[in-house]
Amino acid sequence: MSNYIEYNNTVAFHPGYYLKEIVDDSGLTQEDFAKRLGTTPKNLSILLKGDQSLSIDIASKLSRMLGTTTAYWLNLQQAYDEKLAEIQSDEELKREREIFKLIDYKYFRDYFKLPDIPRQVDEQIKCLREFLSVSSLTVLERANLAVKFRSYSQDLSKSNTVNANAMVQIAVNQTLKADTPKYNKTKFEKAVLFALTQTENHLGFYPAVKDAFGEAGVVLVALPNLKNSGVNGASKKVDGKVMLMVNDRRHYADTFWFTMFHEIGHILNGDLGISFKDEKEDEADLYAQRSLIPQEAYESFTSQHQYYDEKTIRKFAKSIDRDPGIVLGRLMKDKIVPHTDTSLSKRLRYRYNVVVE
Repeated sequence: MSNYIEYNNTVAFHPGYYLKEIVDDSGLTQEDFAKRLGTTPKNLSILLKGDQSLSIDIASKLSRMLGTTTAYWLNLQQAYDEKLAEIQSDEELKREREIFKLIDYKYFRDYFKLPDIPRQVDEQIKCLREFLSVSSLTVLERANLAVKFRSYSQDLSKSNTVNANAMVQIAVNQTLKADTPKYNKTKFEKAVLFALTQTENHLGFYPAVKDAFGEAGVVLVALPNLKNSGVNGASKKVDGKVMLMVNDRRHYADTFWFTMFHEIGHILNGDLGISFKDEKEDEADLYAQRSLIPQEAYESFTSQHQYYDEKTIRKFAKSIDRDPGIVLGRLMKDKIVPHTDTSLSKRLRYRYNVVVE
């Protein structure tokens, strides 16, 4: 490091710059000057090069030795530090602009009421940074920033990482504000059984399930999908509580419920993190499948039918007290009913769109 810095046509001098002039003019060697100052030659050399901040102790010794004030030396250090911080902040902002290009600011404007300030990129960055409660948007580049990335692979793009972390930060911040007790696994297991009774309650399930989970110390956070996040769901321990985040990425109710129960499986197993590719997480997938549709009943149903129409699916769904869209979604996943059967989808699969309060 130099004992002075130049930036934007201004120069800031480290206290070592001025001290070097004094040492040179004194006629003393650095070793002799250091001894008179009451420090080591090594410490003095580092200070003269600008590689170390001036301490209060050295500032005080210099003031007594040279007849100056301690404040004089400390003010030099402060001016230098402020200029250095300004440079670092400007350089950081340049990196933030690159990260910001990967994020859809309209998402935060439309759903979370961030200011509508088109073309004011630096101000948008400031607003987003403060909303997410991060020191810099560059921290969103870090895989496993807040929670581990399940099924993480080298194919995960920078955009996926940045936007996934942004969604998790929103959910974590909401969880921190939630007034819920600490996580209780036994109570949560009972709340999960209650949630299974709500799959047909499309318009009212969310507050009911959220309250039930909250009593067990699990904060259910539903978010609109953020473009390019690639996230299905996430869970994290936060201040003794557990965050359970789901989004409406795939819109259909059956995929929403599957994602939620996939994360429930992870929570009950103590494996918290972000899910990108559910199909690679067999244990949580199996838990979700068998919770939403009892395996024995499903096998009996599929063994008795070769053709599946609306009436057949609704009848089975009613027998297990589940939304018929969940049954259809499972049949499609198992390739028993083709995904191309849009007629059944329109009649049986309900679409969810998360509305932010």
